[in-house]
Amino acid sequence: MKVLKSATTALYPLPVVLVTCGLERPNIITLAWAGTLCSKPPMVGIGVRPERYSHGLILQGQEFVVNLPRADQAAIVDYCGHVSGRDTDKWAACGLTPVPGSQVRVPVIAECPIALECRVVQRLPLGSHDLFIGEVVAIMASEEVLDERQRLDFERANLLVYAAEKYYRLGDPLGSYGDWRRGVG
Repeated sequence: MKVLKSATTALYPLPVVLVTCGLERPNIITLAWAGTLCSKPPMVGIGVRPERYSHGLILQGQEFVVNLPRADQAAIVDYCGHVSGRDTDKWAACGLTPVPGSQVRVPVIAECPIALECRVVQRLPLGSHDLFIGEVVAIMASEEVLDERQRLDFERANLLVYAAEKYYRLGDPLGSYGDWRRGVG
C-alpha cells in the first residue's frame, strides 16, 4: 500500500557536483540540483539559489564548469556546500588546484576526474532556485578515467551521488543500455 506524502523534491539519487564559476576570483559551489537536459547540442542544467554568491558570478561571467568529484572527496564536497565563497577561498581551504579551462575562462578543478565546461545559454527563474542551462563546449577528463578507446569510463571515476542529505558512492553496474534486446537480464 502507498501512503500519500506532501509534494517535495524526492527524485534521488542525484549527481553531486562541484561547480566552478567566476572570472576574477573563482569560486566553488556544491550542487545536487544538476542534470543532463539535451544531447544535441549537449546541455546541462544547474539549480542555484539567487542569494548564493555563485549565482551572481555565473550571471556576470556567463560560464561555469561542472566538476564531478570522486567518492573519496565527500568531505570537500560537503565543505564547499556549507561555506560561502564571499568569505572563504575554498580552493586554498580544500587544497584544490585551479586549471585553466580549454574553452571557458572559468577554471577546472584538477583533482576532479571529469569536468564539463559550459557556457550559459539561458536562465530560468523557477522559485527558490534559478535554472542555468549551459551548453557543454568541452570536457576535460583525467587519463585514469578513460578506457582503451579514450572514452569516459564512469566505473573508473568512482563518482559521488547524493540522496536525501546523504552522500553515496556510485554502485556496481547492473547491466548496459539495450541489454533487453540481447536477452540479458
